[in-house]
Order: sequence, then C-alpha cells, then structure tokens
Amino acid sequence: MSFDLLITVACLAVAVVMFLLGKPRADAVALIMIVALPLSGVVSVNEALAGFSDPNIILIAALFVLGDGLARTGVAQRVGDYLIERGGSSERRLLTLIMSIVGMMGAWMSSTAVVAIFIPIVVRIARQSNIPRARLLMPMSMAALTSGMLTLVATSSNLVINSALIYRGLKGFPFFSFTPIGLPILAAVIAYMVFASRFLKGAAGTEATHRPSVNDWVARYSLQGRAFRLKVALNSPLVGKTLGRGGLGDNPDAHVVAIERRAGMGTSLLLATSESNIAPDDVLLLDVDVAAFNVQSFCERFALVSLRMSGAYFTDQRHDVGMAEVIVPPDSSLVGNFARSSVALRRHGLTVVGLRRADAAIEHDLQTTRLKVGDTLLVVGPWINIFTMQSVEHDIVCLAMPVESEAYVPAPHKQVYAVGCMALVIILMLIPAVPNVLAGLIGCLLMGFLGCVSLDSGYRAIHWRSLVLIVGMLPFSIALRRTGGIDIAADAVLSVAGGWGQHGLLAAVFAMTLIVGLVISSTATAVLMAPVVIAIAEHLHASPYPFAMTTAIAASAAYSSPISTAVNALVNTAGGYRFQEFFKVGLPAAIASLVITVAIVPLLWPAYPH
Repeated sequence: MSFDLLITVACLAVAVVMFLLGKPRADAVALIMIVALPLSGVVSVNEALAGFSDPNIILIAALFVLGDGLARTGVAQRVGDYLIERGGSSERRLLTLIMSIVGMMGAWMSSTAVVAIFIPIVVRIARQSNIPRARLLMPMSMAALTSGMLTLVATSSNLVINSALIYRGLKGFPFFSFTPIGLPILAAVIAYMVFASRFLKGAAGTEATHRPSVNDWVARYSLQGRAFRLKVALNSPLVGKTLGRGGLGDNPDAHVVAIERRAGMGTSLLLATSESNIAPDDVLLLDVDVAAFNVQSFCERFALVSLRMSGAYFTDQRHDVGMAEVIVPPDSSLVGNFARSSVALRRHGLTVVGLRRADAAIEHDLQTTRLKVGDTLLVVGPWINIFTMQSVEHDIVCLAMPVESEAYVPAPHKQVYAVGCMALVIILMLIPAVPNVLAGLIGCLLMGFLGCVSLDSGYRAIHWRSLVLIVGMLPFSIALRRTGGIDIAADAVLSVAGGWGQHGLLAAVFAMTLIVGLVISSTATAVLMAPVVIAIAEHLHASPYPFAMTTAIAASAAYSSPISTAVNALVNTAGGYRFQEFFKVGLPAAIASLVITVAIVPLLWPAYPH
C-alpha cells in the first residue's frame, strides 16, 4: 500500500468517524476533506473543487426548487387532504394510501421535502383516526426512501452514480430505468409495513405532546355552528357595495372574516374591512352569533346562497384561513378597548372570534366586551396576516399557532402552473437532445416567471448542506482511483464473491452498499461505492450497468438506521423511535429489496450481454 493511499484511507476513516459522531455536522466534514486532500498532495485544488461545476450538482439544486414550487402552491397539501378524505378510519387503508402517495411524490421531488411536508399531515391523520403516530410515521419514511428507486432524479445518489458512469465515458441511465425495480420494491415494502407497523411503539408520551389544532380551539372557544360560507348571487343588492354600506362592516352579531374571490384558475382570499367591495360570485366567510342573528333571513334578504361546509369552523379553508391564540399583556394599548374594534388587529386584517377570561369562554357580546390584562383571544384571518402580526405586533403576544400553520400555502392559485412546469421538466428529460440539468433550470425559471416560487424562496429551498456534502466527498473517488484504492476494494470483493455468479456478486455489492449506508448518508455512500463497482465490472470485463443500478437501489434502501438519512432523522424525532425499532423493522425490508433487485437487474442489464 503506497503512502498516498494510506493518507487517502486515513482521511476517509476520519470522515466516517466524524459522520458517526455527528460532530462536526456532515457538510463541515465535507469542507474539511476539501481542504485536507489537496494539502496531502493526493489531489489538486482544482480537482477538489471540481464538484461545484458538476452539472448534476446544479440539477440537484434545481430539483429542490421545483419541489418547493409544488409545496408552495399546495399540491402536496392537497394530496394530504385526499388522504384524510379517502382513508377514513381504517389503519390499513390509511397506511397504504400514505405510503403509495408519498412514494409517488418522492419520485419527482426531494424525499426530505416530502417527509417534512407530510409529518404534520400524518400526525393530524393519526390524531383524528385515533391511531398511534409511530405506526404511520416510519412507514411514511420508508416509502419516501423507496421513492428514490423510481426515477433518475428521485434522489441525489442516483444522479451521483449516473454521473460516475458518464465520467468514465459511458452512457447514463434513462429517466425511467429505475422504475421496473423500484415499483415492485415499493409494493413489497407497503405490503410488509401493513403487517409490521403493529410492532412500532415509539416513545412513551409522544402522543400527548402535540401542538393544538384548529379543532381543539373550536371546542375550547365554543365556535361550533358559528361559521358560514355565503355566495353572492348576481342579483344580490350587495353587489357593488362595500361591506360597511351593506350592513356587515360593524354588525355586532355577524362579522365577515374574509372574502373568497375567483382569481385565474383558483381563488384568492381578500381582507374583509368596511371598505371592501362586494362582487358577484364572491363568497363571504361569516362568523355569526347564531343566538342573535338569523342567517336564513339574511340570505333571503340579500340573495345569498349558503354553501355546504364539511369541516368545523372554516377548517375546509385551512390552507387560506388561519388562527392564532394571543394574550393581552399588561402594557398593551388594547386594555379597556372593545375586543372587535381593536385598531391593532384591524390593521393586520384579523378578527377576534373567541375570548377566554378566567378559564371560561365568553361566547356572546364580543363586539361590546372590553379587554382586560390576561385575556386570551382567538383571532382569525389570512395566514400571511397572522405571521405578520406575530413578528411585528407588540400590543398582543402570540401564545400558540395551530399545527395547521405548517400547511400554509403562499400561492394556492398557482397549483396548475406548478404541476405543468413539473410535467414539462419530465418531458424534457425524456428527450435525449436536452440535458437533464437544462430541463431542470427551464422548470425553475418557468416556476419563477409564473409566480410559483420567488427568488428568495428558491434560494431558501436549496439544501446547501447536501450539495456541499456531495461536492466534498467527490474528491475521494479521484484520490482512491489514483492511489489504487478502488482496485484494492474491487479485488477484495471479487476474492470473496467472485465465484458466486452474477446473482451472488450483485447480492454482495448490495450488501456492502447497505452496510456502508448504515453510518453515512446515501449520497456519500454512492460517491464512495460508484467507482468501486465500476472497477469490479472492468475487472470482470462485464457491463457496469447491473452493478451501478444495484448500488443505486441499495443506497436508497437505508431503512435500518435513523442516523444516515435526513428522512429517517425527521421521523425519528417526530415518532420518538428507538434505534432498535429502525433496525428490527427496517432490516427485513432491506433484505426484500436485495432479493427483488438481484432477481430483476440481471434480466434488464445482463452482466455479459450477447
């Protein structure tokens, strides 16, 4: 073993130890390696930094932005609503739907982003269905990991291995080349988790420690039956008038929370003030003191149509209409003022719909009730106004935000544009003449032009830590190849499994990748394993594609460890799992993935094609 190889192996060992310890964090480890390898003389500075110019790095960044566009426009949240509607109270049906939809969505956007979006959705589903959240969260994360096996762009590890093939002068994988393997594995994992989820317990007490929901506040502040959605007919006398002139601006018994109005292909939520104009087909979101206000008579008088509401108190509109619980501090200028005539709340476009004093709800006369120090108010209005109030208002202090606040969608009327942009990107990626990175950048520009994302949100959506981690680990493949380390690793694998035949060798490659993936991220695993498996193919004078595909699938099958992927780390915290639960439940799924991969890959990519 040469001195340069010793230095390279030592640096790699130090990096793995730091990954295991979690100190410093993974991207800092990558930066340390970018500095250490050139200082050792094994690679040059230009080689160490070459990853920043890799087209796949730009493509990964573009995919983060595209995924953010799907989240900001509410596409992901609409899928969550569908789950709640279709799943009912059946745990098996809910689990199957959650895993299927998360798996499909993860094929087009970051699996980490999908899990971050779905954690509050799944927690809400678990609470409403009286199912322990631990029995749904880990299956969701396993589906998200499996989604990386469905398309070329589903996970960065696929792109890393694809890049390694291109670097060696070979053709990359087509966009859907992973799908024939990923779909059977996803089906097998879903079927397995329907059975195995019953063994997931999570940490004791996890179910009791959750943020309040809108439904909790509806009960706490006695809001049942007070919400109405009234559509303005074309012949309504309110058309062309303001809320004030129509008699709703300062009505003590009925208050318009907001106005829904058609905008393009969707609807937008408008602030409701005395000066707000009313147009045909507007929908008034009305909070009513039903004991003092006759809604039916009001509808007949002003030609309004009462629309059906399936949820309690505007929960059907939770993507647009928000709630917050606030308290009146001692130095507030609101003390002594009427609850609903607060200038501080009016300037934020918020309405007081609930008031609690001395742990009792005041259900009537909110318009004439004067505020006291320590009063707790429930305010309602557009989410963006609530967030603004929370950050700049000093006359009230925000006590709590509901769990639904995590489902806030900044651009709900842009959903069709976001889906169209994503579809265009996929179509462009299927055209051989269009590089994948160019297709991704075109999609990002279109989403920005159409308002699905902004420049600021796009930059925030990029997971820079992941990019730095990939770039920082890429020089190891150069160093190991130059110093002979890859050949040594390939020879070691061949000496053990060389006589096992094609299926046995692929199983050994899968197992080795799986073991490495227990302690480091799937991306780092792909960076380290890609040159090794390509070298194995070269030593055997065989096609590199079955070995590369097996490695890519194995890198995504990191079901058994809560520390090696951000996906598992997120649900580990939310579900309160123990390491043993991940290993006990995840290992059989990983073995099933191995069996399916080893069975299918040789059929699609023979090692010795005729």
